[in-house]
Order: sequence, then structure tokens, then C-alpha cells
Amino acid sequence: MRRRQNRIVVFDSLNGRTRSIANEPRALMEFAAELDATCFVVCEATGGYEGGLLAALFDAGVCAHRADARKVKAFIRSFGTLGKTDGIDAKALFRYAKDRHAELPRWQARDRQRLRLQALVLTRRDLIKDRLAYANRRFAPGAEPAHAYLDALLACFDKQIEAVDADIKTLTAQCEPIARAVKILVAIKGVGEKTAAALIALMPELGALARRQAAALAGLAPHPNQSGGKDAYRKTRGGRPEIKRLLFMAALSARKHNPTLKAFYERLILAGKKPLVAITAIMRKLVVIANAKLKPNALQFI
Repeated sequence: MRRRQNRIVVFDSLNGRTRSIANEPRALMEFAAELDATCFVVCEATGGYEGGLLAALFDAGVCAHRADARKVKAFIRSFGTLGKTDGIDAKALFRYAKDRHAELPRWQARDRQRLRLQALVLTRRDLIKDRLAYANRRFAPGAEPAHAYLDALLACFDKQIEAVDADIKTLTAQCEPIARAVKILVAIKGVGEKTAAALIALMPELGALARRQAAALAGLAPHPNQSGGKDAYRKTRGGRPEIKRLLFMAALSARKHNPTLKAFYERLILAGKKPLVAITAIMRKLVVIANAKLKPNALQFI
């Protein structure tokens, strides 16, 4: 399935036809009701606009997968396809599903409180990013004529960031599962309340992954780079960049205040590792530890 503005383009593998449906609740519910439990629907991630479709399919008991747009794009290119239309993409998603359906994870509905937390965390991220941009403009050479305007704008950003922080704190306190998860994560020295809340919001899979999966999803798994006699330096890539930014700051704190990770960092430096490589290793340790502590049967010492 491929989204087109306010419509969704569907390729039906049974009759080989392509059609479009309105991306609105009633039409999505009617579409989901047409399908039986044996159907498997693959749709492309479109920045949240696919949420209504996934919810309708889930309510109807139809399995679905939200595909990574980058993986689908690479899959389409592997066939030498140069043309691009929503119909072509919808057919390509069918081929992608047919080829890989056994290994594609099924979409699971998210808890509403966690979705609310995610919205607040992402809004806070954007506010801080925009505030930094205007602060840089405020202190740039020749910006004096605009200081009054920029100062007012920066004060507004500060007020909104403070309000979002208050809402995040209230939400984490009132939602028992989230409050419990935050308490577990802040027990890891180096992880503060804001980092813990952001990890829970942006990486809801924590506690349900294998250690290597957790590292890969956070973009912290080192990938080999070998060819013939060449064995190049391993680099971390992929995953969720926002998680890497969160864990980088947490790793800097853990390097100083977490005795175990501080000793780990010092061992890596003595072994000749670059400081950035050692910090990345701490980041990987942090996400693996967080994932292990959030597992349902994990023993907690808080």
C-alpha cells in the first residue's frame, strides 16, 4: 500500500488490480472489513499518516507490517525499476511482502499514553532545535538590530520547553507502567529522568528485544567492512538517530558517574581505542543494560 496525499493506493494481489481509497476512518474501516484473517498487509511508513490504516487493520484482526521506506526503496532499485508512481510503489510493496513475509514483524498497537509521551518528547526535541538556531542567529555578527525580536522569541521558546517538560513529568508520574519504567532506567547511573522518558517514548521495543537487536535498533551495532584482503574499520550505522543522540549525552555522564562504565571506558582507552569509539561502546552498553532491565522477568535492584 502506498499513501498519496489524502488517499491510499492499494494493490490487490488476488486480482492484480490497483485502486485508491480515502485515508479517513470510515473508508479505512470498510476496507479492513473486506479482508479476512489470512491477509497480510504491508504499508510504507509515511510520517504517521499510515496510523489510521494500521489501527483499522488491527481492529479488524488483519496482520500488517509497516515497512521501512529505505529498505523498500533499495528493494525496488534491485529490479532496475526507474519509473516512480504510487501504483508502481504499491506493486513493489506486494513483491517485497511476498519475498520477505516470514521475517517481517507484525505491527502491534501502541499504548495511547506512550503515544502521547512520544508526541511530547518529539515536540520538545524540535523546540530545542529551533531555539538553538535562533540563539545562534542572536549571537551572530551584525544581528544587533534584531536582538529585541530574537530575545522575545527565545523567551517564548524557553516558556514552551518548560511547559512541555512539566507535561512530560506529569504524564510519567500518572501512568504507572511508564513511571515504573522510568524508575528502572534512572537507576542506571548516567541516565536522567528526561533521557529515560525519551528512551521509553522513542524506543518502545525496549524490554522485548535481544541484546544485539537493541544495539542495532539504536544504531549502535558495529558493522563489518571486509572485502578480499581488506578488513576496514567497523562503523555503527542505521538505526534511530534520535536514540544515538540521547545515549551520547547519557554516555558522557556515565563515563564520569557510573563506576562500572567508567572503568570500562578507561580499559578501552588503555587498549588504544579512540575516545569517541570508547564513548560509543558505553552507549551500546547503556541500551543493552536498559533493554535487559526492562524485561518482564528481570531482577531489579533499586
